[in-house]
Amino acid sequence: MAVLRQFQVTFDCAEPGRLARFWCEVLGYESNPPKGFGSWEQYEQSLPAAERDSWSACTDPTGVGPRLYFQRVPEGKAVKNRVHLDVRVGTGLIGEERLAALEAECARLLPLGAVRVRLLYDGGDDSCIAMQDIEGNEFCID
Repeated sequence: MAVLRQFQVTFDCAEPGRLARFWCEVLGYESNPPKGFGSWEQYEQSLPAAERDSWSACTDPTGVGPRLYFQRVPEGKAVKNRVHLDVRVGTGLIGEERLAALEAECARLLPLGAVRVRLLYDGGDDSCIAMQDIEGNEFCID
């Protein structure tokens, strides 16, 4: 049986380029244009108008994290995600130190267009902040 070594996470969305730029900022990823193009703008201009901003992608510059792929779909988001990303900023931290790291990351993401949904805190060492990206997709700061 073959072992899966790589995967990408795909987002169905309304504005692939905009959502890719958001997640690049959140994760420190890079949005590299398709081969043969110096920029995404160059690539987009090479397409017929109806095909522009139909997809985008970004990658972890360290090569460790999965590629994120964004594809335009006609329907809007209607219900809660069945899969979401956990942005791991509090790993190894506990109590007040963990909460402070989560709150600092939340404060960084709000000006990018993220929406804070709620703090999930069990009163002990387990906590995360539920958030939404610029298209309403849920994610957690963990």
